[in-house]
Amino acid sequence: MNFTYIFNTKDYINHHLTHLQINLRNFSFINNNVVNDFWVLNIDSIFFSNFLCILFLITFFLISKKFSFRNPGNVQSIIEIIIIFIDKNVKKIINKNNIYISSLSLTIFVWIFLMNLMDIIPVDFVPYIAKTFFNLNNIKCVPSSDINITFSMAISVFLLIIFYSIKYKGIKNFFLDFFLHPFSNPFLFIFNFILEIISLFSKIVSLSLRLFGNIYSGEIIFILISCIIPWWIQWILYVPLAIFHILIMFLQAFLFMTLSIVYLSMAIKK
Repeated sequence: MNFTYIFNTKDYINHHLTHLQINLRNFSFINNNVVNDFWVLNIDSIFFSNFLCILFLITFFLISKKFSFRNPGNVQSIIEIIIIFIDKNVKKIINKNNIYISSLSLTIFVWIFLMNLMDIIPVDFVPYIAKTFFNLNNIKCVPSSDINITFSMAISVFLLIIFYSIKYKGIKNFFLDFFLHPFSNPFLFIFNFILEIISLFSKIVSLSLRLFGNIYSGEIIFILISCIIPWWIQWILYVPLAIFHILIMFLQAFLFMTLSIVYLSMAIKK
């Protein structure tokens, strides 16, 4: 079934860009329109992001239980390559072993890549399943195209930056850095403070908006192809764009991970 038979082009695009929301005031689904309110959650983004996180954790846990040096399976080999790749990047950036940052980087990379990978699912498939079996009119299955998800991940990294800065530098030096860098002249203390505050909070923006913008734009392109071009020739554009988009998915996961390592490495420098 193609939703273009039900909606015109404008409604079709709006339908695929609308989240399944829940109102926390009465715990009811908002199933027909979008409500911009603090007490409203995009429940589809929360569901799919947590589902992918659980899938990632269970897969890695099961593989670790069946770990074999003599006869490694294909999945184990792939996981080993990912772990070695991430561990090398962490060591290159912070110049020492840090199991916590390595574990965080692995989680960030795999989780974001899995969320991005949801974008290769045909745009009508999940909405059709949701409508047919659950009577849900709106649903989106790509969590990283929701700015709330990308901001929440960026804020989590931001809080870790604050934590590691205080842990390694101490509270006194942490606050002094806002006034003593980049210039040590006392007359520039206020100027330093403004620069450092902007630099600190810009980390949230750079992490979240870069990921959101790239994945959201790719989602828009696939939706436009689906609603404008006849279904029997869509594959001509879908295939090359999907291959290119997979590279973008990998790149965005890698960039988010690398920037997180860089920011954390700056925090742990004494």
